[in-house]
Amino acid sequence: MDIQLLTKFFMWCTVLNGGLLFLWTVFTMFTPDLVYRLQNNWYPIPRETFNVIIYSFLGLFKIFFIVFNVVPYVALLIII
Repeated sequence: MDIQLLTKFFMWCTVLNGGLLFLWTVFTMFTPDLVYRLQNNWYPIPRETFNVIIYSFLGLFKIFFIVFNVVPYVALLIII
């Protein structure tokens, strides 16, 4: 595996996971009631608990996105 292929791989990982993070953030910000109702059908939990869980997972996903997608991609761009 050469460095160009690895750079392209991390670029597409960053684009796809960034898009997923963006969609998840938009849905959570602009339609919180819809998201809660959909999830409440499967996992009946109180609204306050749901808010803590969804924002915790959103923050955790953002940290993993930065550490495992953005940083390696930028590092590969620097060394090319």
